[in-house]
Amino acid sequence: MALKDVWTKGLGRPTVGRMSAPVLHIPELAFGTPRRLPKPSDLTGRVVVLDVAFAGAGEQGFWKVTMPFITGLGERLRAWVDHHDHEEHARFSDDSRFLLTCKAEHGACPELIDPALVERIGPIDTICCHNDFDGLASAAKWIRAGVEPYPGCDEDARAIDTRLGEPTPTATAMDRALRARPRNKALMGLIVRHLARGIEDDGLRLEIDKAAAELEPIERETNRIAQGYLRIGGGVAAIDVTGHRAPIDKTLLLLLGQNLEPVSLVVDRETVSVAARFDSGINFLQMFGLSGGMPTRVALPRTKLPQILNKLGLGPEAFLSQ
Repeated sequence: MALKDVWTKGLGRPTVGRMSAPVLHIPELAFGTPRRLPKPSDLTGRVVVLDVAFAGAGEQGFWKVTMPFITGLGERLRAWVDHHDHEEHARFSDDSRFLLTCKAEHGACPELIDPALVERIGPIDTICCHNDFDGLASAAKWIRAGVEPYPGCDEDARAIDTRLGEPTPTATAMDRALRARPRNKALMGLIVRHLARGIEDDGLRLEIDKAAAELEPIERETNRIAQGYLRIGGGVAAIDVTGHRAPIDKTLLLLLGQNLEPVSLVVDRETVSVAARFDSGINFLQMFGLSGGMPTRVALPRTKLPQILNKLGLGPEAFLSQ
């Protein structure tokens, strides 16, 4: 089993709270994204999938990624819990293993997980979750039999996933650590462990704070290049970061663009990312004819830039002419 796909070492059997608290078993952990899922054969035993959206349209869409994963797991898939919009949710409406909602109904995934759900699903061997705070908090809450890792963790996940509201310093540190090391599976496992222990392990907290501090130079660079945003009309601020070599935080860059216009657009070597505030009422899935994902943030191939500009009510040369 490849370490890049599944992180299981060193989790142990942590206690939650005081020494008198029950010892919790932490199952194997796998981390993924809608378009990059582990192989079903790499996942042990009974599996739950948390906060992983069905893949959207395109070459790596639902029929090439999501459905083969579901089919490959077969009866070993015990539950799939997610809160991202997707037109294929209806396909599983009669399958009690699937708890699928949309972003407007639930801003984050942990709030969907409660003791009754965990008890109904029963014993599992592997958790496959999204590799952000929302997903990791979902995994920890499942491990804790549907109980929040700390009071307000569900609300923190919602604030971070929607970028509305102010998360606590505890959640902010974990979110910053993940943004500084977005591909570090060991860090993801450490955060799940910290949350499963009820955030009472000072040693784990210090490791998370150390990783979070690495975001500071990335933020400085992101703020610097954000000065290159162009207001291209139609309520859109756009920037092209193709060829930029220093690490940047794309989430922050998109948010900075929204300080200028309601819609921010970031072009890099391979993709065009378009975003608006969660409460903007804008639905890019409908606008661009996508089958699923987050309505207020999408990423499309760079080759589709002219069509994207057209859908935004701009001419195909709007960006290039600035």
